[in-house]
Order: sequence, then structure tokens, then C-alpha cells
Amino acid sequence: MNEPAGTGPIAFVCAMPMELTPLVDRLGLTPTEIEGFEVHRGTLGDRDVVAIVTGMGTKYATEGIEQLLDRVDVVHVVVVGITGGVENETPIGTLVLPEVVVNGEAGTEHRPHPLGDGTHQGTLWTSDALHTGVDAHAGLRERHAVVALDMETGATAAVCEARGVPWSVFRVISDRPDSNIDQEVFRMSNLDGTPNREAIERYFAEHPERLEQMAKLAEGSTLAAETAAEAAIRACGG
Repeated sequence: MNEPAGTGPIAFVCAMPMELTPLVDRLGLTPTEIEGFEVHRGTLGDRDVVAIVTGMGTKYATEGIEQLLDRVDVVHVVVVGITGGVENETPIGTLVLPEVVVNGEAGTEHRPHPLGDGTHQGTLWTSDALHTGVDAHAGLRERHAVVALDMETGATAAVCEARGVPWSVFRVISDRPDSNIDQEVFRMSNLDGTPNREAIERYFAEHPERLEQMAKLAEGSTLAAETAAEAAIRACGG
């Protein structure tokens, strides 16, 4: 089993608070500040860990991981959280261990450091754009062997590689094309990962018939966040 090298702290990096929650619960992490930067600290076995929320998108991901690495001498960065599927056959809750991560904004490729016993395959595509529609998903699958979409991992990987810090990623499918996520749904979250209360209230006032659909989406996101946290902890020796 591959585990992080060295004796320094491991860093778990999430985009949204809901992705951090299962890590906090399972590891008993506590919030603190380092030079004005909020982190959660604790231990995994005999190793120190820190965990952060960066916010959504490549800009927030870049700034968040840079601030962390400026303050903490971590030996390994582990990206943890949810991801969107590009077809409707893969079940919600499926762990994605990509062989390659492409930052679609920068046009760069990055290869994660294997942790644990899982098999890495396919491409995780990072982009600030919300990819919707059958043609868009089919094009990514056919041209780039994309198996899932996110908005942060490629940017985080670039910073880690520039700093010489090994990194890994554990993402779990929370939604698929048939989940019907559009710009209205996307705007129900702020870019810092917190809920946009005004947008949520407006959405359900205009679409009361979609309450069940959104409840199902929330269930999928919770399942995915918990599964991703469990997989990352296990791979790091927990």
C-alpha cells in the first residue's frame, strides 16, 4: 500500500465546507488560524494533519493552496471531494482515481501520486466552466478520456508541482448529466462554497416542482463527500 512519505503533516484540501465536514467528523479536527489563515488541525494515527476549504474554481483553489503551503511545511497534499460524471451509467457514490488531471483553463496535464491500493484510470477535467449537454460530455469523453469534471484539482496540482509537494486526489461522483445541473442550480452555491440563500429561495419559489430532484442531488453530494473522505483517510493509513 502506498502511503505519504516523510513524517510531516498531510494536508486535506476541499473546495466546499460540505466536503470538509466528514473529515472533521472522522478525524476530530479542530479549527484554528495560522497567520490569519483558517485551517482545521488534528491527527491521523501518529501523523499531524491539516485541512482547508479553498472555495470553488481555479482562482480560489490556487490562492488557497498557496496560502497553506506558505504557512505549513506539508509532506503531501490530498484533494478530497465531489465530482461530476460525464455519463449516466456510473453510479452516484463511485470513487474516481484519475490517471491524469487536465487543467482545461491552462491547458496543462498533471499526474497524481498514487496513494492506497486503488487503480488509477481516465482523466479528471478541471475547468471554471459548467459543462452541460450531451455533446459537450461526449466530446470530453471521446477526445480526452474524461471520466469526471471538477473546478479545482488541476489548479491545486500546478501549485503543488511548482513547490515540489506530492499530491493525490480522491473525488467521488455526486451528480451526472441526468441530474440536470444548470446555471440556476450552480448559482445556489457561492464561490466560497457556502450556500447562496437568496438564490436558493428564488429557485424554489420559481421551481417548486423540483424540490424532490434537489433533495436527491443533495443526498448524492453528501454520499459523495463522505465516501471521498473515507477513501482518502484509508489511503493515508487511517
